[in-house]
Amino acid sequence: MNTATFNTRIKCAIVMILFMTLSIGPVPLTSTIGLYIVIFRPRWFKELVERIYSE
Repeated sequence: MNTATFNTRIKCAIVMILFMTLSIGPVPLTSTIGLYIVIFRPRWFKELVERIYSE
């Protein structure tokens, strides 16, 4: 596995775990970010997916 791909996957996993932990409050943070990604399809998300699957 490529080191850059592995590091990107680890960072994404840490951020998702952090978001899931913060979602315990009154605002579901993970769902809100997911809805934003589905509606607006930001460039940073496309680049992140390309980095993850760059092998």
